[in-house]
Amino acid sequence: MTMSLLDTKQGISHDPRRKMEQNVNRGEAIIKVEGVSQAFGAEGDPRRVIALESATLDIARGELLSLIGPSGCGKSTLLNIIGGLTTPTTGRVTIDGHLVKGPSPQKVAYVFQENTLFPWRTVIDNVKLGMAFQGVAKGEREERARHSLETVGLVDFAQHYPAQLSGGMKQRVQLARALGLQTEVLLMDEPFAALDEQTRMVLGEDLSVLLARTGKTIIFVTHSLVEAVFLADRVAVLTARPGKIKKIIDIEEPHPRKSQFMTSSKLSNLRNELYELLHDEIRKTMTHQPAEAGAGA
Repeated sequence: MTMSLLDTKQGISHDPRRKMEQNVNRGEAIIKVEGVSQAFGAEGDPRRVIALESATLDIARGELLSLIGPSGCGKSTLLNIIGGLTTPTTGRVTIDGHLVKGPSPQKVAYVFQENTLFPWRTVIDNVKLGMAFQGVAKGEREERARHSLETVGLVDFAQHYPAQLSGGMKQRVQLARALGLQTEVLLMDEPFAALDEQTRMVLGEDLSVLLARTGKTIIFVTHSLVEAVFLADRVAVLTARPGKIKKIIDIEEPHPRKSQFMTSSKLSNLRNELYELLHDEIRKTMTHQPAEAGAGA
């Protein structure tokens, strides 16, 4: 079955002025991360691990920011702090000027790396469940859920159960659930990691189109250098633990991204720059691997 994010009907504007509006607002920071650090374990405990240290960055409204770094550098930890799932040890995060104190389902949707579907619920009921937590009226949930499933090419599997789906299909259901919430901010923790490379490439193109049409703000965690460059407006490179923001690279390629960008010299050069930035950090991670258990991705 062909899957596409392009044909979604859930509130996506096809008016070309939408793209213009997105560009006008691109400089406005919707998310501010200020001096955020995260430690696990009590202070003074020799087993204490500092996963993230003094992270500071602004995320513009309507941009896709990719977080990339070695395993255990705090990428997922930072995502969890932005989403209100974890309280930072020091520092703070604000969204639209409001301090993040916990989950905010009206503003932020999350696509987890792990499968979080309820096995006793059908696909469409799993998608509708997020809307129930958000407080969407019952009469709206069915239509919104079906539109979300159409978006990811799974509407024909609406009455199936998770056990009847492949790993990649389960991840697509999770993406549909997040899209159905219609939040402005979407946090994605390696959402395509379970998919084959060809499907990842096509989904990347479609996610870029989704960004261009909706103006959503997306933070995308990945371990793939090519995926980071192809999808992101900017790539934040993190060091080995304790994770610090080493450099932020501007991709300077308009959305929606074209398939030709994947094979361009520009993408290759940016990918090589990321590799150079990450090579020594990955070596450090490998050297201290036993000490990093539980430090967070």
